[in-house]
Amino acid sequence: MLLDVHIDGASRGNPGLSAIGIIIKSDDEIIKEHCEFIGIRTNNQAEYEALRRALEICTGMDSEVNILSDSELLINQRNLKYRIRSQELKIISREISNLEKNYNKITYKHIPRTKNSRADYLANKALDIHVGTNAKK
Repeated sequence: MLLDVHIDGASRGNPGLSAIGIIIKSDDEIIKEHCEFIGIRTNNQAEYEALRRALEICTGMDSEVNILSDSELLINQRNLKYRIRSQELKIISREISNLEKNYNKITYKHIPRTKNSRADYLANKALDIHVGTNAKK
């Protein structure tokens, strides 16, 4: 069994309030969805946090994962086509590299934003919930 994992990070502002959305599928069937507010981040940091969290969640579920993201930067950096220049991303990248050791195989694939709309929806839902919660305080 191979897991298809759609990830997305969303920021309102850059940096700004940020959240992540993750969808885990097996044989085109959704087996888990996750959304989480992650604080103040840049858009790229949010994308990396989505990947880190997805790898944490999938640990033990399967040994092979296919990561699908609409972030060209993230995918090209994980596939070693681009260097990571940001110090913050280097730190998260090291954590991701450690999590990757829990898997036999990980593939990173760029997909168009239109094919990642559910993960985007979940990330924005987490932001809306956070903003709504704080607006009531």
